[in-house]
Amino acid sequence: MTDLETFRAETRTWLEANCPAECRGPVKSDEDRVWGGRNAVYPTPAHKTWLERMGARGWTAPEWPTEYGGGGLSREQAKVLASEMRRIDAQAPLASFGVWMLGPALLQFGTEEQKQRFLPEIVRGEIRWCQGYSEPGAGSDLASIQTRAEDRGDHWIVNGQKVWTSYADKADWIFCLVRTDPEAPKHLGISFVLFDMATKGVSTRPITLISGKSPFCETFFDDVRVEKENLVGTLNRGWDVAKALLAHERTMIGAMGEVGGGRPLGQVATDSLGLDDDGRLDEPMLRGRIAELEVDAAAFRLAMERTGDLHKAGQAHPAIASMLKYYGSELNKRRHELLMAAGGSDALEWEGERSRDGATARDWLRTKANSIEGGTSEVQLNIIAKHLLQLPGA
Repeated sequence: MTDLETFRAETRTWLEANCPAECRGPVKSDEDRVWGGRNAVYPTPAHKTWLERMGARGWTAPEWPTEYGGGGLSREQAKVLASEMRRIDAQAPLASFGVWMLGPALLQFGTEEQKQRFLPEIVRGEIRWCQGYSEPGAGSDLASIQTRAEDRGDHWIVNGQKVWTSYADKADWIFCLVRTDPEAPKHLGISFVLFDMATKGVSTRPITLISGKSPFCETFFDDVRVEKENLVGTLNRGWDVAKALLAHERTMIGAMGEVGGGRPLGQVATDSLGLDDDGRLDEPMLRGRIAELEVDAAAFRLAMERTGDLHKAGQAHPAIASMLKYYGSELNKRRHELLMAAGGSDALEWEGERSRDGATARDWLRTKANSIEGGTSEVQLNIIAKHLLQLPGA
């Protein structure tokens, strides 16, 4: 056996023995995910056990270095782990902005002390993060942020407001863009800092979306003390960190295009519409649309894997993240459109236990934000046109 075959066999054995039955099968809603943190909520005790077991091996962040709590796996080994988890339909043990966004930025820009302090906690799911980027007057034009950090010697005093701060009301810490030099050009004079959401002067207010629910919040800072040791990267060069992190965020949002939730589309449609005499879904147009989506999703999954390989080799173009974000967002929107079509009249149910409080309809409405959050689709298409296709005038 090759080393990779040996790793696959060992991984398969370990997963079979350690992944609880309750943690196998599709995640049906956002409430069924494990986000970790100081006030972690687990759907079942088994989900806590699953996180602890995977965190102890560093497999919540399998490619991070072992000295920071990660799994230390090669890219090829991480692919094997992912495929073996898919084989038994194992749920991700942890949903984490720390793993998806902040961690990679800390590995690139953080001090050794910051890495040692935060990364192991992220891997074990002991700290939950939110992102302080967008402001009421700085969305797509993010560099126009006005949240100020005034220098007070050994610390800053931060005042301002963020908006669309996902899960800010549940997060332990925030990674935040602040303006530390108001006289500099807008892309300069910005710094990237970290601070505890329990710090005096931090407050949040949820924002309700058209779906009736929302992970988003407004976040307010009133004379918030931030220690200088929590600066990531170089003072006034936080835009460098922000851009790198945005690439990870856009890839994360794009990944929604390859991760389906709940029962397969074909099964949902079959339950609602039945089968024809040949044992096929009794609605040929819908059957064709579902098949088309599945083909596109398979191609997108391969594109995601190839992009990961390019990143590992240092050959990925920075704008690829915009391509993945755009196409993944569109795939996810298509999937939920089809879930609504496949569910028939049952998909219109808005309340009640049978429909999990109208999960299908609410999730469909929620996907409308996919083409806005993390940079609008229009912004992504402009980036693709200019930096990947190099179109004239772009």
